[in-house]
Amino acid sequence: MSEQNLPAEHEHGDADVPSTSGFATKRGMWSGGSGDTSGYGLIQRTLEMPGQSSPPFGDPFDALWDRAREVVPSLQRSRVLFDRGELTIFVDRSELAEVVAEFRDDAHLRFEVCMSVSGVHYPQDTGAELHVIYELMSFTHNRRVRLEVTCPDSDPHIPSVVATYPMADWHEREVWDMFGVIFDGHPALTRILMPDDWAGHPQRKDYPLGGVDVEYKGAWVPSPENRRTYS
Repeated sequence: MSEQNLPAEHEHGDADVPSTSGFATKRGMWSGGSGDTSGYGLIQRTLEMPGQSSPPFGDPFDALWDRAREVVPSLQRSRVLFDRGELTIFVDRSELAEVVAEFRDDAHLRFEVCMSVSGVHYPQDTGAELHVIYELMSFTHNRRVRLEVTCPDSDPHIPSVVATYPMADWHEREVWDMFGVIFDGHPALTRILMPDDWAGHPQRKDYPLGGVDVEYKGAWVPSPENRRTYS
């Protein structure tokens, strides 16, 4: 594609085109260690981690990023990603409590609500295998920002944000339940989806593909390892 024919979103530098780093090639939709029950066993994909974006990002993200670094100076050394019109700021877990408090209370930021907390497991991201993502919303300024925090498998602790955003209570319980991230300071970090005596955390990449047969509308649905394979 010639430079004059680039899409409009590429006309403002590299902010919308963050560099990436491939860490693995994957075949099929699921793990390579078992039969691919999805029927997409021939799909081959390169798994990549996002890189670093550099401003300008355009309004209102430049002003947001500048103000964030002003009220929390430690963010000066943080990685930032701007992709598809969304801004993600990577925050050290030791600074998370300070960052969310400033993002909520500062008049120029005013992110009053944490819309969701979600987890991701990247086994290949050595020393930062567990990622937790916070989607913040500002009703005052009608904009969003994403905070991303990491921790290692060997020390899966991240401070709870429930003291700042009470509605994050059950979101953090779900991330603990599915990924095993321990949110220090959470008022009652118990399972929310799985039974209390369940072993393991089912959405981790290293969790075995298996389960129990389920009855649904009078029919029995076999567990994943007992379904038909298409390979």
